[in-house]
Amino acid sequence: MRRARQGDARAYGDLVRRHQPAALRVATVVLGTSEGADDVVQQAMFRAWRAMPRFDDRRAFRPWLLRIVANAARNDRRARGRFARLAVRAASHAPNGNGAASDPQDAIVADLERRRVVEALNRLRAEDRLVIALRHFEQLTEREMVDVLDVPTGTVKSRLSRAMARLRAELDRDEEVSRHG
Repeated sequence: MRRARQGDARAYGDLVRRHQPAALRVATVVLGTSEGADDVVQQAMFRAWRAMPRFDDRRAFRPWLLRIVANAARNDRRARGRFARLAVRAASHAPNGNGAASDPQDAIVADLERRRVVEALNRLRAEDRLVIALRHFEQLTEREMVDVLDVPTGTVKSRLSRAMARLRAELDRDEEVSRHG
């Protein structure tokens, strides 16, 4: 970090490689699609590089970078007038953490459940998808989310709570439709 702040491009490149997967996921969530996420991340990484001399090294790098990515993605989405839905590959999330299902039937059920959650998540507003993604996909702490979203801790808690309630309502609605439909 110190070398990157001093202008060492190789050290910054190492930081970028380490955080690029998370940056791509955040950009995809904010954009609502993976289309253009690479470009947004590249722009954000360039902005972060230019801002490195001003980075407060008493803070964590990852939330700072993800905030830049989220802002760049919001700006891109606004500029292009995007209203695309989130395209998440359910297959990228392994059923049991080691990449293999213990039982083929369990794998099918887990895949169907993931798809159901992703479809419900896709129906949420971008802001709701972002807070859910930061907490549950990227597993950021509330403190890190404060840094990414640039809002007080109480706001992070309330936004996450409301987003999760809306997701639960979407899932309940799906359940009701499948029971009666």
